Amino acid sequence: MAETGTSGTQPKSSGFNPVQFLREVSVEMKKVTWSTKKELARYTVVVSITVVIVCFLIWICDSFFARLFNLIVG
Repeated sequence: MAETGTSGTQPKSSGFNPVQFLREVSVEMKKVTWSTKKELARYTVVVSITVVIVCFLIWICDSFFARLFNLIVG
């Protein structure tokens, strides 16, 4: 079982402190590695191509099963 006690990394406070929260968010946002414009453009192209390919594959499967259904029912 987990131990209960005050050995945690942060002391327990009586409530939520929005000012402290925003300070911590600011500190964490400075640690973020942001993508460059070139990387962002490349990733956008890759995602767009992937979406088109997946849509095409779904369309192929849908057409196949629609025709199969028509052969069975129709």
